[in-house]
Order: sequence, then C-alpha cells, then structure tokens
Amino acid sequence: MNQNKIIEETILFVEKKLSQYDSSHDFWHTCRVWNNAKKIAAKEGGDVFVIELASLLHDIADAKYHNGDENIGPKMASDFLAGLNVDPMDNYHISNIIYNISFKGGTEKEEWESLELDVVQDADRLDAIGAIGIARTFNYGGFNNRPIYDPEIKPKKYKNKKEYRNSDSPTINHFYEKLLLLKDLMNTATAKEMAEERHLFMEVYLERFFDEWEGRG
Repeated sequence: MNQNKIIEETILFVEKKLSQYDSSHDFWHTCRVWNNAKKIAAKEGGDVFVIELASLLHDIADAKYHNGDENIGPKMASDFLAGLNVDPMDNYHISNIIYNISFKGGTEKEEWESLELDVVQDADRLDAIGAIGIARTFNYGGFNNRPIYDPEIKPKKYKNKKEYRNSDSPTINHFYEKLLLLKDLMNTATAKEMAEERHLFMEVYLERFFDEWEGRG
C-alpha cells in the first residue's frame, strides 16, 4: 500500500474512532493539528509521512478519556499501522510521538526526542491556544462540569503529571496552568512565530473577562 493510500485509510479510521469524543478533542481538532503540522514541516523539515500519521493518530485514545492510561493510544495506533504494513521503524517512531506528545503538567521530560515529535507537539499545542484554544477549553470544562471561574480557587503549579491530570480546577485557571505557558514551550521557530498572535489574543480575552467579572466592562 502506498503512502497516500495509508494516509487515506488513517483518516477514515480516525474519523470513526473520534466520533464519540466531545468537540475539544474530536476529528476536527485532529484535522487542525494535521494541517498545522504540515505547515510547520514545510519550513522545518522532518519525515512528512511520519509527521502526518502521528498528527492524525495523536489523540486516537487520549489518556484523559481513558483513566489516565497513556499506553492505550500508542498501542491502538501501532496495531492499526501494523495492519497497514507500515514500516516497523516508522510505526515505532509514530507510537513514541503519540506517547510523548502531551503536556503532562509541563514538568515531565519527554522520553523520546526527534524533529518529528517537535513538529507534531507544536502543531497540537497551537490548537490549544488562540481563539480556538479558548473555545476548546470552555468546551472541555463544560463537558467535565467544571465552573467557569471561582476567585477562591487559585491556579496551581503541578508537581507531576498525575497531580495535573487529577485536577478539577475552574476553566479560567487552565489558562494559567497550561495555555499561557505554551508559547514559550514551542519547539520550532515556525511554531514560535505562529504562537505569538494566538498568545496575545488570549491575554486580551482574559483582560476582558476579568473586566466583565468585576463589572468594569
């Protein structure tokens, strides 16, 4: 099976698998990450085939929806790719990208390093910030019945990924616990440039949010 056909089969597989997820992590999120990754790779290089497959499969079984189990997604992706006879080294690389892509509270070092991981991770993080990032954050907060904001609950700096993933803090806190940190965590020059305007938009949004919360707006 040629690479184009493998990509086509992967799109169909992912669209079906992600149909059960809320819109913060649905198929359209994956499409945006895929497009971001191709845009970054066009300037930064890397194995585009690996980057495209990892982008498409990166949320196939997100740990947040599987009791924090980080192994389900990489295994599901690996089994699927093996069924398409994808080169075992590419399969191994893609599985490692999926395992290492997530934020994990910003305190954990990735166990795998590659340009392809950098590109896909940046592509995913770009979709977590800016206008769409704001929409996704409130969607996920509502899906989990979290309050929008509680002045009595302050943002935290998490010690490890377990503490981060077990948090049920208000949605606004998530901006300070993750989203506003992502601009400085981008790996590639292309993503750093793309992140600037999105980061600024979030800052403007938060300023307006607190103005209205306090009755100043």
